[in-house]
Amino acid sequence: MSRRDPTTRTTTDPAETHVGTTYRGPAAAGAPRLADLEGVRPGRASAGEVRETERYDTADLRLATQGIVLAVYRENDAEYWRLDLPDAGEGERLQVPVTPSEVEGVDPELPAELDELVRGARRGAEVRPVGRIRRVRTRTPLRAARRPVGELIRDEVQVATLGSSTTVENWSETEVRLTLSAPAGLAEKLTARLAETGMEPAPSGADAELDRLLRVGAPAAPRRRLDKKGSAGAVVLGYVAEHVDALADADLLARRGDDEGVHQMRVAARRLRSALQNFPTVLDRERTRPLVDELRHLGQQLAPARDLKVVEERITAAVAETDDALVLGPVRARVTKHFARPREEARAAVLTELDGERYAALRSALERLLQDPPLTGAAARPARKELPVLEKKAQRRFDKRLDAALDTLTTGDAEAGDTAVHEARKAGKRLRYAAEVTRAPGMKLGRKDRKKAKAHAKQLKSVHQALGEHQDTVVSRRTLREARRGRARRGGERLHLRPPARPGPGHRGAYRGDPAADALLMRPATRAAAEIARRWHDHTRERSP
Repeated sequence: MSRRDPTTRTTTDPAETHVGTTYRGPAAAGAPRLADLEGVRPGRASAGEVRETERYDTADLRLATQGIVLAVYRENDAEYWRLDLPDAGEGERLQVPVTPSEVEGVDPELPAELDELVRGARRGAEVRPVGRIRRVRTRTPLRAARRPVGELIRDEVQVATLGSSTTVENWSETEVRLTLSAPAGLAEKLTARLAETGMEPAPSGADAELDRLLRVGAPAAPRRRLDKKGSAGAVVLGYVAEHVDALADADLLARRGDDEGVHQMRVAARRLRSALQNFPTVLDRERTRPLVDELRHLGQQLAPARDLKVVEERITAAVAETDDALVLGPVRARVTKHFARPREEARAAVLTELDGERYAALRSALERLLQDPPLTGAAARPARKELPVLEKKAQRRFDKRLDAALDTLTTGDAEAGDTAVHEARKAGKRLRYAAEVTRAPGMKLGRKDRKKAKAHAKQLKSVHQALGEHQDTVVSRRTLREARRGRARRGGERLHLRPPARPGPGHRGAYRGDPAADALLMRPATRAAAEIARRWHDHTRERSP
């Protein structure tokens, strides 16, 4: 299949489909000869219409670096802000009218709803005009046999950077739009006439040209350091850089109210924290410890929003799977109502954290870490020799905590078992993330080693899922009890599920609180222990030579 010509595109208007081709030439190229086109009659060109796009960014282009375009558009007597985000769907644009400044010549103020979305990217730096695209547009209609067959849209384009120094470029652009019913050969004739004025087929490039000029004129940003290829330092820094970028991308989603964005931020923060903790012989622990603390704080602040979503989904699904005869009253409605307010409060807490100075300082510190990493002498060693040794330390920590959790689960002490499983789960996450580093592309693993690493990761994930299932159940049970106590204090009807006739032996909840809710959401201790132990056995067997 041939690639589509970037100068040609098909658009649809309410009347008829048009095929458009763009051309570019020198500034003030002038209009092509149209008077003697056989069978075509040009109309009168319209008066010049001015269209401007004023780009906003920080002095070091932090928005552009993340693929964000923020600009004020002025056209057809309208003036509005527009924000284009890298994760936006096709055609999705955020537009807000410009509030006129009370003082002439003063730049318009960035609307709060847009600033909220870009605050994480600008990290405290001021946004200001950095560039402008100005078009003076005229339109010439084309008719044949008394019906419209197309038009010529001519633009005089000026692109300029703004700031302490200014670079300006000028050129002409023309777009030929023809209906599908236009006379045969008209497109070729117009191409020849435009060539006489120096116009040649080319994509419209004002935005791309402004991007180029801004990159050339912007102050040089500190570059991320890349250690020697194949070294332990290079592999670890590559992993850290990947998840620093993932944190920045997820920030945009979280600020737009996307629960998945909050989850991705937590995961990125955990991966970064684990990388800094798992490889202390590669990155100096004394210099990374403050970052570990800040990443932990960020995860703690984001946790309630994510945990509420998981618990609500779990409880809702459990109620839906329960026989209606065992559900007393409008339980589903009560569950929704119970979570509504905490969900909004958690959402507000997330935005407060992301808008705070502490988070902005963390983002800046992560960039400085990549620009001037605290590499140790061991960082220069081959990654294939250095990093697996450190992964084994994480493996031993996980082994010890999981063995302790399995022993505690069988004692019948529910609270101690919950704590032990949670500690094992945290150690398991660190091990999983360490394993991600040791199978990164920079490790240059052979086919056999890649296959073995993949199987190892699969088994770790299976064990981790069993531990996570246990933890989610513990949190869900706690939430149900709090819901019952809250309704009782307010004198309302309590959320209640009729207990099953035979709950079964060994139930860990011992029917504290709402016995049916416990039975519904909490596994017996023996079953939980058996499931984790089975997956752990599969995992250790896979690791055996």
